[in-house]
Amino acid sequence: MKGQHRGIVMSKNGMVCSGHYQASWVGADVLNKGGNAMDAAVAVALATGVVQPDMCGLGGDAFLLFYNGETGKVTTVNGSGATPMELSKDYLTSKNINKLPQKGVLSASVPGAVDVYFKALENFGTMTFKALSQYAIKYAEEGIPVSQKLYKHLVDEVEKLNYYDSSAKIFLKDGKPYQIGELLVNQDYAKTLRILSEKGPDAFYHGELAKKIEDYSMKHEGLLKITDFKAHTTYIGNPISTSYRGYKVYQNPPVSQGVVLLEELNILEGYDLNGMGGDSAEALHLMVEAKKIAFADRIKYFGDPRMIKNPTDGALSKEYAAVARESIDSNKANFGGLEESPFDYQGNTTSFVVVDKWGNAVSFIHSLCSTFGGGEVIEGTGMFLNNRAGYGFNLIDGHPNCLAPGKKTMHTLNTWLITKDNNVKWLGNTPGGDSQPQWNMQVIVNLIDFGMNVQQAVEAPRWIDFQDTTPEGMYKKTKLKIECRIPKGIEESLIKKGHDVILIDPLGASGGFQVIEVTKEGVMLGGSDPRGDGAAIGI
Repeated sequence: MKGQHRGIVMSKNGMVCSGHYQASWVGADVLNKGGNAMDAAVAVALATGVVQPDMCGLGGDAFLLFYNGETGKVTTVNGSGATPMELSKDYLTSKNINKLPQKGVLSASVPGAVDVYFKALENFGTMTFKALSQYAIKYAEEGIPVSQKLYKHLVDEVEKLNYYDSSAKIFLKDGKPYQIGELLVNQDYAKTLRILSEKGPDAFYHGELAKKIEDYSMKHEGLLKITDFKAHTTYIGNPISTSYRGYKVYQNPPVSQGVVLLEELNILEGYDLNGMGGDSAEALHLMVEAKKIAFADRIKYFGDPRMIKNPTDGALSKEYAAVARESIDSNKANFGGLEESPFDYQGNTTSFVVVDKWGNAVSFIHSLCSTFGGGEVIEGTGMFLNNRAGYGFNLIDGHPNCLAPGKKTMHTLNTWLITKDNNVKWLGNTPGGDSQPQWNMQVIVNLIDFGMNVQQAVEAPRWIDFQDTTPEGMYKKTKLKIECRIPKGIEESLIKKGHDVILIDPLGASGGFQVIEVTKEGVMLGGSDPRGDGAAIGI
């Protein structure tokens, strides 16, 4: 097939597509043993915390969508944590800190992932955490071969890891990165998983693990306390959604930035993208312009819904989309109103999708935020904390996403699921920080507008529109990075429209897209991104 290098993986009995081949195998094994999609998803999540320690783990956050194969109901689980109650602008000022810290314990919010794993099983699973955690425990105790991608991240972050003794002694070898194929063992992480498997989430949010984190935090310039962990909440409820060309697209509500993807699709629905063609500068230009509008709205209006009134209904109305389209010039790139444009934040995250033989489906994403999160392992736990508070907030008074005690930051994590006549059709996701809603839009358009199969859709040339943060370009213009596999002539056409185009390597846009399609006959078609270490496995 044109533009397709990997084959589509197909199955009738169950499918897992994840960002790591060992994790995909774990999910497939759970399905093969009779577990449902949520059982497999939690096992995959725990396994990725070991085989992808640079991207996710018990100290991170997690978001998911669950489709009930019997009822057709879609449920969202938003699992991000709040800042410590003692972290505020005044506190930073008192310590002569003039910007949000992005390393160490002070950069962390309360991890939400652990609560998600347990609540997901309690509400939608059939197996126990103890049974599902055995794969991750085995990997952590026996060691995992360092992959090419993990090796790259160890090299990139060796200085950060060396800064913290607790991190260096596990993730470095005599202060240097483990080589590709060497075994990385994390006995402390295995012990933490065993504690959770025996004592449940209370150990993490009320008991001995919370106490370990508090004790370490107090000794290492952090502010996390058991009281912050006890106050943690996970939202389980209705997702947000919109219609797109006869399909219903579901996303996680705020604090997730899933609203960005839905707003982008609403704007694009007014254009004949199929008529323009998937290989056209015209279609790409309109997608970039829709992205700019949706991102600007996220930055200006959205924040923690417990503290900020979010205009979700208005932003996702078809009437608003029509008004937004009026501001788009089909022949000229718009760079106005970018004072609060998203910064060039890629993030390191992992995501996956699962469908079982009963028709249940899970679209799941979790992350430490940056590579290895804040870089500091909590001594005795083998666990990195996220640095979501440091990256997610700003210090602008009156802004909906300004730092405040006990507040949840607007979150890059989002995941999607699409139905047709109440039956699941596609589900997918990708890591990538602020690139996520851009890449999600591109893959959905590839599937629906351009009729690509799942593997073509994830392999197609990808682009990123990001903020120029050089002194001369700051807050004036975005740059459009495009993989150099685009057809000849598109670059020139986009430059004529005013875009600042940068061609990058053929698979240089990064990400790690995972998609499953479910046909009318119930056959599952899996697509996994060659830009990562992922794999689609059917049983």
